[in-house]
Amino acid sequence: MMTNYPTKELLRMTTQAYGAHAADKPIEAIAIERRAPGAQDVQIEIAYCGICHSDLHTVRGEWPGTLYPCVPGHEIVGHVSAVGGDVSKFKVGDTVGVGCLVNSCQHCASCGEGLEQYCTNGFVGTYNGPTADAPGHTLGGYSQRIVVDEKFVLKVTHPEDQLAAVAPLLCAGITTYSPLRHWKAGPGKKVGIVGIGGLGHMGVKLAHAMGAHTVAFTTSESKRQDAHALGADEVVISRDDAQMQQHAGTFDFILNTVAAPHNLDAFTNLLKRDGTMCLVGVPASPHPSPSVAGLIFGRKAIAGSLIGGIAETQEMLDFCAEHGIVSEIEMVTAQQIDEAYERMLKSDVKYRFVIDNATMSA
Repeated sequence: MMTNYPTKELLRMTTQAYGAHAADKPIEAIAIERRAPGAQDVQIEIAYCGICHSDLHTVRGEWPGTLYPCVPGHEIVGHVSAVGGDVSKFKVGDTVGVGCLVNSCQHCASCGEGLEQYCTNGFVGTYNGPTADAPGHTLGGYSQRIVVDEKFVLKVTHPEDQLAAVAPLLCAGITTYSPLRHWKAGPGKKVGIVGIGGLGHMGVKLAHAMGAHTVAFTTSESKRQDAHALGADEVVISRDDAQMQQHAGTFDFILNTVAAPHNLDAFTNLLKRDGTMCLVGVPASPHPSPSVAGLIFGRKAIAGSLIGGIAETQEMLDFCAEHGIVSEIEMVTAQQIDEAYERMLKSDVKYRFVIDNATMSA
């Protein structure tokens, strides 16, 4: 991971945040420092921040390399409160967003193509990424304020009353939008979305809006009505072999959002010749090895996708604003974050928690 990215070391400001000092410690109020805006920086007063499962994995040390104090949060929406002298894209008062990236090397082939998420030298995440700013790693959106290079700030054009529900678009939205666009979901295509959770519910909404015939896969009969309401043309209970077999060999593309190990063959069997299943969930332990024969005898592919670059994230936000798409959310206070984590582990949310950052001053 490249660590010497340019920084703007100026004055610092104390900002209220919520984070943890160790993997076995609760999320609590902490004071952090933010740099004053440099020439190319945008200072943002955060209104809302979505809660992503990655936040939980990181702050609780379930993924290696967590740096403490850890302040998670990479689904950020707020308003510009100051800009540096060289900033040209934003002004004070603008409604903006920040997603999973706040820097990259900006000179490798991927960065040159606007694919900063695949930066050869390693992108800088919105939290737990390398930075010269105190305390030596980035601190995320569970805070009242953040300062970000304008290249990594996004314009938000949704109405003000939808901003809380816009926040999860900065991760859940782009994570599903990018592969749907890359594999050309649209009219005349049959697209499957596996899992109806924080990611999957956005996948259904987006695939439907793109004009694809959208089929939702769920293990829960209780989610059938919800999946139709989200935009699914059909709903398949994936535990029902008869229902699955009815769709064998018919899908152009399947977006698999499930982050738990499961039998991939059940879904590759549903692909047409030259069809692709893209995985966006990262399980704690590997999936059972898929059947190679099932891939070879149909020139089928299993692929993966990681969030999206800045240009594509802006495209996604504009697409969602044009089509009236937001996430389905439940608002929580900063003091309820640990409770939200526990409920998230039980899938007890429809379908994304969002923090009202104004409660951090409570």
